Amino acid sequence: MGLLYLRLIEKSWRIRWETQMGWRLQGVGVLCAIGGVLACSSPNPNLRATRMPDGSIEVKGPLVGPFPTLETLAMNACAIMTGEPGASNGIYGFEYCALNYYSPQEKAYFLSYLSDFKNRPDTTTKTCSLPRSLDDPKRKDSIIVGGSHSHPHNRSFSRPDLSIWSNWNPTRFKGKSTEQIWDRHLMLFYREKTGECRAYMYNQTTRIVSALRNGQWIAIGKAYNDIGDIQMLEGLDWLP
Repeated sequence: MGLLYLRLIEKSWRIRWETQMGWRLQGVGVLCAIGGVLACSSPNPNLRATRMPDGSIEVKGPLVGPFPTLETLAMNACAIMTGEPGASNGIYGFEYCALNYYSPQEKAYFLSYLSDFKNRPDTTTKTCSLPRSLDDPKRKDSIIVGGSHSHPHNRSFSRPDLSIWSNWNPTRFKGKSTEQIWDRHLMLFYREKTGECRAYMYNQTTRIVSALRNGQWIAIGKAYNDIGDIQMLEGLDWLP
């Protein structure tokens, strides 16, 4: 009989060119054995994003919801997105992103499934290309009100996050089936080493940055130029 041995599960990362354009970072767990056994970890069921022919990203929904407020959506989304594989691994981790949307018929908010597409094959830069369209057949009336992304190594928004070039235009709009005026936003989630989840929101119209504290959004700063520099409000910071 030949020598039979097992290699330990190795966690490796590879960059794969996706369809027409864009890079996607994939985690692959591999269990190998000489003698005929080869098993790979199953795909992450929460990743349901597709690169469309025009290069944009479409994501399915919902992953979770309904939620009565953006505050409750943020609390739940923070726990889910920072709990994904690699999402809280510091400098060795990477980002996930998703869409936040609202159904006028149900009067509730939802979080889409996740995307891990990257615009660049630079694994040292933590990025996630935000989806721009939603596939939720049960909620054709859905209004995309913003996006969410996780940071594995930093609790604060980056300059690109807060720059005017990252805005989803128009940043302020009226829903087609309602008279309600919406300001689009970008949420950021970060998990502390203690396990506490931090949630922040950037209003792309007012350019106000808020932190979710005790279930309420508290303004803590404002982006003051095109490239996304932020001025913290007096006595306030990323941590309470």
